[in-house]
Amino acid sequence: MSIEPTSPQQDPARDGRKPRVAIVFGGRSSEHAISVSTAGSVLKAIDRTRYDVLPIGITQEGRWALVSDEPARMAITDGRLPDVAQIAEQAEGQVALPTSPASREVVWSEPGSAPKALGDVDVVLPLLHGPWGEDGTLQGLLELSGVPYVGSGVLASSVGMDKEYTKRVLESFGIGVGPYTVIRPRDWEGEEGRAAARARVAELGLPVFVKPCRAGSSIGITKVKDLADLDQAIEEARRHDPKVIVEAMLEGREIECAVLEFPTGPRASVPAEILVGGDFEFYDFEAKYIDSSEVRIPAQLTEDETAEIRRQAVAAFEALSCEGLARVDFFLLTDGRWVVNEINTMPGFTPISAYPKMWEASGVPYAELIDRLLQAALRRSTGLR
Repeated sequence: MSIEPTSPQQDPARDGRKPRVAIVFGGRSSEHAISVSTAGSVLKAIDRTRYDVLPIGITQEGRWALVSDEPARMAITDGRLPDVAQIAEQAEGQVALPTSPASREVVWSEPGSAPKALGDVDVVLPLLHGPWGEDGTLQGLLELSGVPYVGSGVLASSVGMDKEYTKRVLESFGIGVGPYTVIRPRDWEGEEGRAAARARVAELGLPVFVKPCRAGSSIGITKVKDLADLDQAIEEARRHDPKVIVEAMLEGREIECAVLEFPTGPRASVPAEILVGGDFEFYDFEAKYIDSSEVRIPAQLTEDETAEIRRQAVAAFEALSCEGLARVDFFLLTDGRWVVNEINTMPGFTPISAYPKMWEASGVPYAELIDRLLQAALRRSTGLR
């Protein structure tokens, strides 16, 4: 794959200083720890000769905190999951991002003290996963404040977070998805609605996968082989999201492809294959982040299969109006068809994450990948585009 060099570094403030990056991570979703781990990896790799960095963590309660710039404390170590509250510099106080396009100033305030200016930021790298961050909410805040940011805008972030609407949009563009049904909150309020939901699931056939509709990192997912276990699986998914999606099991290989937006348009990386072994039946949270199932890069595909998945990955990226980056997850079915499982508009950047590994195998090392994403965000305007 031919990769053109990055563009010359821009100077957003026009005062000779390095662009200042606010790295925002943590958040209120069940993917809090993965977000912290992702931020640690990015903080360790970002080129400090090119960028000044301001790490901002959001606790699970929603407090925006200044955190120590110590990547080692943000890693998943021996099964221990990191938390913003553990690395916050103060137990109280709040960081406020700019609130209008007229200012880029970040402010710190704490009880009993006057607000303290922390300086301007030129671009935000939002490394939040899941609701209240990856789903368009933070992107909307940044659009209102006029601060450039990495990744997709409000619409693509919101649609990409919701597995139902991802599938609906992809289907409308002629991109294949698997059979599914959705159990909305009102469907589960009374026995009549529950019975109808159970009947829809039964029509999919067994086994099925029961998932929170707006969550990621394989959290809250249950493989159901017996309808007697369905209610319990739905309740587990509803602990993370009141809206549940149930997907039919597909026979095939699990292949992922990374998409990155270049100045000339989006491109797809070499694909990767997820190989789940041991006692794991599917790629759940523990298999993904604790026991580290094998990710084979590049996936062992024919030239035609590789070309097709890369074409479909870019098509899915554009169908959702994604920007910056995305990871598109596929199944290669036993009959040769490609089916999109989901799109992740802010994929993980941990040391074991497939997205940066796929781009490294495609000729874009980790630090350069971060630089490309930041430079693309600095070039891009906020607002309607």
